[in-house]
Amino acid sequence: MGQDSYAVTVERHPAYRLSREFVVAISMKNAKGGHLSGLRSAFLLIALHSSVLLATDLSAPARSQPESITVAPNGDLILGSATSPKIYRIKKGAHSVGTFVDASSEGAVTFLGVLADSSTNTLWACEIFAASAGSASRKSVLRGFDLVTAADKFRWALPGDTNLCNDFVVGPDKSLYISDTFGAKIWRLKPGSASPELFSDDRTLFGIDGITFIGSLLYENNVIFNKLYRIPIDENGKAGKPIDVWLDKPIKGPDGMRSARGKLFVAENAGGKVDMLTVTGDSATVVVLMGGLDVPTAVEPSGDVLWYNERGADSAHSIALPN
Repeated sequence: MGQDSYAVTVERHPAYRLSREFVVAISMKNAKGGHLSGLRSAFLLIALHSSVLLATDLSAPARSQPESITVAPNGDLILGSATSPKIYRIKKGAHSVGTFVDASSEGAVTFLGVLADSSTNTLWACEIFAASAGSASRKSVLRGFDLVTAADKFRWALPGDTNLCNDFVVGPDKSLYISDTFGAKIWRLKPGSASPELFSDDRTLFGIDGITFIGSLLYENNVIFNKLYRIPIDENGKAGKPIDVWLDKPIKGPDGMRSARGKLFVAENAGGKVDMLTVTGDSATVVVLMGGLDVPTAVEPSGDVLWYNERGADSAHSIALPN
């Protein structure tokens, strides 16, 4: 674990860029006959006030461009970096951020997805190698580090001339599902296995980014084509053809995606938004929670809060997790 540390700015905002759409959605949920009762109005104000109270800003090191967010079992916040070979860690309640993993010895590398897996005490991370001059190929490695000591536990180079380990999720079967953006694949690392197996290989997976489960249902988004898909899984654990989930409004650059309380939460890197998606069958409604953000690429529900980042502003934030 690195010893260098950086100052963190912690702020609470009275008007925390909650989107008007989110406020209207809460109002509609609590409305009866188009008018709020006194009691329901009070609940609405409490909900909005709670979002404000739980809103927190954390400033990452300058030009680190935090790409991804995960929360350790003890509440520490862990950030990947799109511009440096480091993974940063902010201890719960602390006002400074330290270097947790430093992969400088690997050369010109950066980190995309990070995921704290409490069941195996592992921090999973996607390590990305810079493309060689004049080469169109891109290489990446799935790394696993001890969640407490940062000791190296696992390493697997994604196959193919061009690949991009991007994000992952631990499924209900305790397997790790890994998105490969340029390889157009999903890999699956079963518990106890030495290396992942190919889980899904479909042309619609070119551009796959965020990946998560709602219960037993696997969802993935496409950062290039602005899509959301569900991946059917049969009784033998085999993947079927991705099913296009229709969205009631367009999204731009869907990136990091996590689930909580039966909803999907998505960062739109090109749209500057954080969304909540309610999926019903093969369609989903989109509610914008936050807008006007500077390249948000990650979301992470944790307890009663929702963390998200602004890669372009070297920062991470939290708000109350909506129902």
